[in-house]
Amino acid sequence: MKKIIKKVTKTKNLTKPVDIRSNDGSGWLYSDIVKDHFFNPRNFMKQGEEEKFKYDGMGRVGSPACGDEMVLWILVDEKSEKIKDCRWRTFGCGSAIASTSVLSEMIVEKGGMKLEDALKIKPQDILARLGGLPDRKVHCSVLGDKALQAAVNDYFRKTGQHGRIVTAGSKIIDKVLNITDHDIEEAVLEGAQNLEDVQKKLKVGVGDPEAIPEIEELIRFYMEKYYG
Repeated sequence: MKKIIKKVTKTKNLTKPVDIRSNDGSGWLYSDIVKDHFFNPRNFMKQGEEEKFKYDGMGRVGSPACGDEMVLWILVDEKSEKIKDCRWRTFGCGSAIASTSVLSEMIVEKGGMKLEDALKIKPQDILARLGGLPDRKVHCSVLGDKALQAAVNDYFRKTGQHGRIVTAGSKIIDKVLNITDHDIEEAVLEGAQNLEDVQKKLKVGVGDPEAIPEIEELIRFYMEKYYG
């Protein structure tokens, strides 16, 4: 039996929008920047390069078993605390690949970004550099943000700077079901826009109605944070 090999070629014309249809028939349009970073990813960790690239910190978020996964390696100049180089790999969709690629470009350009500035990068900054993403793909930029934070934290641990490690603590909102603010954040990133939507996903507040005001406040906060 002959193997069928599909060859992927670079697109010559990036002006034509990519139109990916969802189940309901609506289209998702990707910017030229997203397409460019997908077809021509920057700072990608090639096969066999792991042993050659001397990194100071590594961050891994997500899981290929349940969706997107991102791994980011950073090389840090000890004196200036600037990220001099980085590599990455992403298991996921085109949006995840483009998000990680543009993030890697952001942190090494102009001589490298200081660690303290890198930790201030928000998903909105990544989205702005990409020219936006479809609403259902906004979570891809959030993964990049978390992978970078994990890599910087890894550097702090390796250099004994434990007091500088940034922790992303979660607060229990629904004490009956032990649902946290992080769970509500993920629900919003997956498309929930109001209390009814979040309750369909999590049942949050059903057994603990006293938590509903705080739940609604968190929904408004995350909607503003990710969708403006």
